[in-house]
Amino acid sequence: MAIDNFKRRCPLLKLTLHKLVGFTTTSCIVAAASASTLNVSTSINNTSSGNETDLSELFHWQDYGVLAAMLFVSCAIGVFYGYCGEKQTTGDDFLLGGSSMGTFPMALSLAASFITAIELLGNPAEMYIAGAQFWMICIAFVLVVPISSQLYLPVFMRLRLTSCYEYLEVRFCKSMRVYASALYMLQMILYTAVAVYAPALALSDVTGLNTYVAVSLVYVVCIFYASQGGMKAVIMTDSFQSAVLLASLATVLALGADQVGGLNAVWDYSRRSDRLHFFDMDPDPTVRHSFWSVVVGGTMYWVSMFCANQASVQKYLSVERISQARIALWVSAIGLIAVYSVNFITGAVLAAHYAGCDPIQAGVISASDRLLPLYVVREFGKYPGVPGFFVAGIFAASLGTVASALNSLAAVACQDLANGLLGITLPEEKGAMIAKWVCLACGAISFALVFIVERLGPVLQLALSFNGMAGGVSLGLFSLGMLFPWANSTGAVAGGIFGLLVVVVAGGGAQLAQVPLPRLPTSTDSCPAYYNLTSLIISPSENQDEAVFWLFRVSYLWYSSLGCVATVLAGMVVSVITGVTDPAHVPIDLISPPVISLLSALPKKLKKALRIPTRMGLERRRSSSVRPPSIADDKDTRRRRRLSELAGGVFYSDAQILTQGHDNLALDTEKSHDHYHRTSFKLDKQSSPQLSRTSTC
Repeated sequence: MAIDNFKRRCPLLKLTLHKLVGFTTTSCIVAAASASTLNVSTSINNTSSGNETDLSELFHWQDYGVLAAMLFVSCAIGVFYGYCGEKQTTGDDFLLGGSSMGTFPMALSLAASFITAIELLGNPAEMYIAGAQFWMICIAFVLVVPISSQLYLPVFMRLRLTSCYEYLEVRFCKSMRVYASALYMLQMILYTAVAVYAPALALSDVTGLNTYVAVSLVYVVCIFYASQGGMKAVIMTDSFQSAVLLASLATVLALGADQVGGLNAVWDYSRRSDRLHFFDMDPDPTVRHSFWSVVVGGTMYWVSMFCANQASVQKYLSVERISQARIALWVSAIGLIAVYSVNFITGAVLAAHYAGCDPIQAGVISASDRLLPLYVVREFGKYPGVPGFFVAGIFAASLGTVASALNSLAAVACQDLANGLLGITLPEEKGAMIAKWVCLACGAISFALVFIVERLGPVLQLALSFNGMAGGVSLGLFSLGMLFPWANSTGAVAGGIFGLLVVVVAGGGAQLAQVPLPRLPTSTDSCPAYYNLTSLIISPSENQDEAVFWLFRVSYLWYSSLGCVATVLAGMVVSVITGVTDPAHVPIDLISPPVISLLSALPKKLKKALRIPTRMGLERRRSSSVRPPSIADDKDTRRRRRLSELAGGVFYSDAQILTQGHDNLALDTEKSHDHYHRTSFKLDKQSSPQLSRTSTC
């Protein structure tokens, strides 16, 4: 009974996942809206009746063999890098792959971590239900790359911090580091549970695969290779799984297009059914999908995913040079565009195929995310191995998402919680072993949540909101630190709290309001007589657009923008009120290079008014070094120092030594000794000559 109840709630869960998480397309939103605004007067059967063959009978042993082969290869890669490859001893070896990964594998892994199984099922259904407006998110992918590679990436590559949230302590204070890392851990553990369970539930309805067996397979395989092989196994497995994913999508599209008469016929039907609308220029932020919400709001969301997400930053640090990371950003963007495009064309194929018999209205399936699995199994079940290849692609997406999440969670737990919060220094020679156990523990916790997901109900919906909401807030905090050298720690605290409050109110209100969502018309005129057709009765909704507060009607695509802008504005206002930070006290490598160039180009009078140092360029980096390398440095420190200098930066994170301020007068004799104390960090005389981090919020 509990499982049946969850199945009836599943569309609403996916509505939350798409609306608040913002990680994928929003096809399931429409299904959720249908579930909330339409009363179904007859029972819905997930399998066909009458003369139709049971769907589970169309999934043959060859299909299981294809799926098993994909899982076996994934495990084998983990075994190789865990036991046969170069031995991993330190934390950086396990968490960052020793910063020795190739550009192309890292790019594929970066893209794979953003392509979820929910997305693969949701993109085609979005095209089927609402049209192609959301495809414009591909423009956002192009815009994200220069923003990420120029504004944020140089800071991460120069500092070489294993956890990106350590930046918030270096720039502001420890409280902000713990705050952001805790939000990230909570959102990712919950998100991975649902990101695996929801697609498994959809697949089980149309293939006969047991939901919990499918979930268990994904987690067991993923935990095994992620915990044994570390970042190297994650990246190389993602590369293999990306190939499986792309090949499976291309196979389904090719067979489907051929079945309905070719792509020209698909294009003609999409045009006639008003599915090819791309430029809805309505500036109203409450419009679910407009050009502005998809392109501008989507750009802000994806910037948060590329620049304020530990899983992404960790992969940037797995390569040596910033040029490699920049190339990887372009490759991953092209990969995302390709996957989205293929998905939307597949959705157009579905629309043409089901032009006269909508399986949702016909009672064959209960939600739009079942459309693609239903189509593949029913239409291509006669080709042994094809349904299994498709399911293997869906599983590959789930594995890529979970593996990246587990590796990043291990990094955050080791660096931010153990070291940053608790002050536990992990021994270098045992770093890899500790990280393996932490990775395994995070996977076990996420796996355990799968089995209580159906009992969480509305609580889970609120918990899922952290994935989208925290992304905007985190981006706001990083932007506050990298783009505004006047921001102080008090402003960062106020901004982080206020930004989260704004998006929680917006997202929570939207869930309570449940404003009906648009859907293109469909037909059941050509359905076979033996179908148990659903009688759909439109219920009047009390929550019409005009009666709902505007903030609750704002498109989910604006949530990241809301969180980011609210965080930055509140942070700067509070910083001004409490006393701005002197830009001369902020290490130059903590500021985004374009901002440094902009400030350096300002007139002298304006520089004086803004307290901007005359020397703001690269010539000042010589005097901002912490100390020369020492033979006492451990392996990870030496490696990160070298890579930081390779990126043109100064390594600030070695041991407990940190200077705050552009000019370290121990190395620059041009300044007076009194000026040496111009720093927001206190000098610990007892531990001299080291400087300890004692900044507080």
